[in-house]
Amino acid sequence: MVNAIAKELVLRKTEVDDEVETIYFGGGTPSLLSNEEIEGLIQAVYDNYKVIDAPEITLEANPDDLVSSRAQSRDLFSEYKKAGINRLSIGIQSFFEEDLKLMNRAHNAGEAEECIKEATQYFDNITIDLIYGIPGMDNARWKANIQKALDFGLPHISSYALTVEPRTALKKFIEKGVVSDVDDEQAQAQFHILVDVLEEEGFINYEISNFGKPGFFSKNNTSYWLGKTYLGVGPSAHSFDGTQRSWNIRNNPTYIKKIEEGMLPMEIETLSKNDRYNEYVMTGLRTIWGVDLGRIASEFGENYLKYLNQQSSKFLEQGLLVVDDGKLLTTKKGKFLADGIASDLFMLNLK
Repeated sequence: MVNAIAKELVLRKTEVDDEVETIYFGGGTPSLLSNEEIEGLIQAVYDNYKVIDAPEITLEANPDDLVSSRAQSRDLFSEYKKAGINRLSIGIQSFFEEDLKLMNRAHNAGEAEECIKEATQYFDNITIDLIYGIPGMDNARWKANIQKALDFGLPHISSYALTVEPRTALKKFIEKGVVSDVDDEQAQAQFHILVDVLEEEGFINYEISNFGKPGFFSKNNTSYWLGKTYLGVGPSAHSFDGTQRSWNIRNNPTYIKKIEEGMLPMEIETLSKNDRYNEYVMTGLRTIWGVDLGRIASEFGENYLKYLNQQSSKFLEQGLLVVDDGKLLTTKKGKFLADGIASDLFMLNLK
């Protein structure tokens, strides 16, 4: 698999003209890679692409992978730093045992804290994931979750409402009445608690689910929200070049076989003007940068701007949106509802 990913980087090097600003090792479980494998993949990027000085290089990891006996025997954090990793994204989800068991997480509360204590000795740039809206988690425990993250001095937190996926144990428990269903009002209340607490601590809610201290915004994720191009390699990886999206097949053996044959196992979709408008509205409303009304007019045309103004008027009246310096933005009241608001602003028929 590692060899195939390295070869895909070679096969696709002509697709990228701009300098690479970020390298992101995402899930599956990249923390299972050896130090040599990580170094080899980073070197493959440098060998085939133009890379800025000091790019952001992130590795996703789960707490149980970082504190296992295998990890400890390898001096894992030191190895990551030596390999070139300069940012860690750790899937904590919760610091409380009852929440982790409900979500069927592989790690326990002790491992959640232990891995962060260890990681902060090696890395300044660390982000963790926290989940709110978990059945049975009251506001007091949610505040305690946030406080634990703050006590570690972390500069970035990503936080999401719990979603119940089909064909999962949690879904079955809810259907059987063993566990309460997700309460949307509770989730919304906990989101607002999160915003209030973190803003008081100097974090900026630069995207609905992401909070960073100044200088610690995720450069990788910010590129998605600002519509920059990106190249995804490996099974299921997605790419975007400004007008087209592509995605690799999910089947690992087939992916490896195709790459070994010098073929790119991907599907490609060309985005229509409506698609590009809708994506810009959706991502813009989720961020502090908003939707630039001047860009709507210049890039999509006056009819799109007229439509956006018409559709957004009710949300402006309700105090969910605001226009500031030519940007359409969600208000604090409207943040949690941003995706639903955006869907009402989508263009469906205009050519």
